[in-house]
Amino acid sequence: MRIAGIHKTSTVDFPGVLSAVLFTPGCNYHCFYCHNRQLREKGDELDLRDIISFLQKRAGLLEGIVVSGGEPTLQEDLPDFIAYIKKLGYTAKLDTNGSNPGIVEELLSKELLDYVALDYKAPFEMYPELCGLSADGMRATAKLLLENSVDWEMRTTLIPLISPEKLREMAQAVPKLPKYVLQQYDPQPGDMRYTKTLMPYSTGEIRQMAEDIRGEQPNVTVLGC
Repeated sequence: MRIAGIHKTSTVDFPGVLSAVLFTPGCNYHCFYCHNRQLREKGDELDLRDIISFLQKRAGLLEGIVVSGGEPTLQEDLPDFIAYIKKLGYTAKLDTNGSNPGIVEELLSKELLDYVALDYKAPFEMYPELCGLSADGMRATAKLLLENSVDWEMRTTLIPLISPEKLREMAQAVPKLPKYVLQQYDPQPGDMRYTKTLMPYSTGEIRQMAEDIRGEQPNVTVLGC
């Protein structure tokens, strides 16, 4: 298992659970606005022995572990690693772009996941341009989650390319969700190649966009609000 970063204590990444967040390197998407874009390329990795030692020492103090990225489902030994986390007594949350539904299905079938956060990047037809892959995998993963009893959420980062009209289209394109989370976009140098003159949405604007789609997605929330 490859780990490129760790956040040792978090109260916000796993709903209602005091957790640590592990970040895996590499991603098969190339979204320009990625919050963890430094993880997309190969770089320095943490010694897995140190990670295991940390997990063992914090067992009973921390309640859960979030496996994030990058894209964790690219790690071939992800099921074995999460199984180990569970044996230590942790609950497990997976952050995923949904592109590998087969891995998610395996994790669900083995009852290794307690919570899943699934990215919903944009209207489906924008996926090839924005992510470099179609939305087929994500849609298959969403179907798996809808048919499973695991707690989960969909989440969308509101880049300026997603207009209020496009967000409504997104809300209408999926069944009613247990939780739909909108989060603010954090612009970085170079992003204007994609956003041009479009400005990031304010928190107030995102709140209003959430209210505007509440008819389609009653369980929509804004991260941090």
